[in-house]
Amino acid sequence: MINLIRMSLLFFMIVAIACGQKEEAGKRKDCGVLEYDPINEASGIAAGRLNKDVLWTHNDSGDSSRIFAFSTTGKHLAEVTLKGAHNRDWEDIAIGPGPKDGVSYIYIGEIGDNGSRYATKYIYRIEEPKLEMGASPQKIVLENFDILAYQYPDSNRDAETLLVDPWNKDIYVVSKREEKVHVYRAAWPQSFELRSPGKVIYLEYITNLNNSWINGGDISANGKKILLKTQEHIFLWKRKKGESLKAAFHRDPVTLPYVPEPLGEAVCWAVDGKGYYTVSEEVNTVPAHLYYYKF
Repeated sequence: MINLIRMSLLFFMIVAIACGQKEEAGKRKDCGVLEYDPINEASGIAAGRLNKDVLWTHNDSGDSSRIFAFSTTGKHLAEVTLKGAHNRDWEDIAIGPGPKDGVSYIYIGEIGDNGSRYATKYIYRIEEPKLEMGASPQKIVLENFDILAYQYPDSNRDAETLLVDPWNKDIYVVSKREEKVHVYRAAWPQSFELRSPGKVIYLEYITNLNNSWINGGDISANGKKILLKTQEHIFLWKRKKGESLKAAFHRDPVTLPYVPEPLGEAVCWAVDGKGYYTVSEEVNTVPAHLYYYKF
């Protein structure tokens, strides 16, 4: 019995040391399985600003108009429904500034279009909800949210990447199904309308990239680093002080460490910019894991 107790204590000491040890740069850390079963096709991820150690995601097409909050260990925290919104093909989520100074906003991109059939796409915007940390998982229903309706200046396109620039509040969409993907901008202030789309705006074509099939991305909270990912790679562009995304994208990116995941489309910076998270969709019996890479 004494030996069994000693072995148990030794086991928990080893686990504690392993969980608390200093992460190696570039090494993948498995943060856990996303415990909330309805999250089965995570198609975007963003790190919360208002709530510490909270990440936000949503499912791919076919789900209702909701997003989910979970901890950096995969624990389910909240489900937020945008009542009256439509989820035809939500493909990415971003967090950044907006109309009220000092307020954190969540942007949700209904930007997917596999067949490039829809001329008008939409971006939803809400204030990041304040969660009651430590409480039971919350269900929040929002009746007020903002919508931006947009079209591309050239032709219908599929996209899975939504970026918000924390330096100037510009919104960027990166196309997907092209040998050289296109980057488009909606410059601040955008024409968001409450609850229903107003006048359709045309995005501004910025540049193209020597990359194809981009399916996720993020700009760090300090605005200095840009991530874009494909199914197999994650790319980094660094920005100089005051530099535009267009200027940064004219340089060749650096390829960062990444272990491909089943249908992995989601990537985001940690709030402190010292690492990045990825999460995959569930495939057959393989659950979705949250991973962290130290930068």
